Amino acid sequence: MSAWAPGGALVSSIEITAATVQRGDVIQLGGHACRVGDLFQLPQGAKQLVFESGELLTMHARTRLVAVRMLRRR
Repeated sequence: MSAWAPGGALVSSIEITAATVQRGDVIQLGGHACRVGDLFQLPQGAKQLVFESGELLTMHARTRLVAVRMLRRR
């Protein structure tokens, strides 16, 4: 699903994995929207996500989540 956001950005719900997660992705966890602020590569394809709130989440290589990503249109 895609929708237009203010400022000309396209907002899209996408499935992410440890290989495709990016800074700025918004992931719904426990009823709270958490924006990825930083991420670190871990062994065996895993990544540790650091949310802007300071919370941590480890995504293993086969973890799949749904996130909202803003795609800038030029």
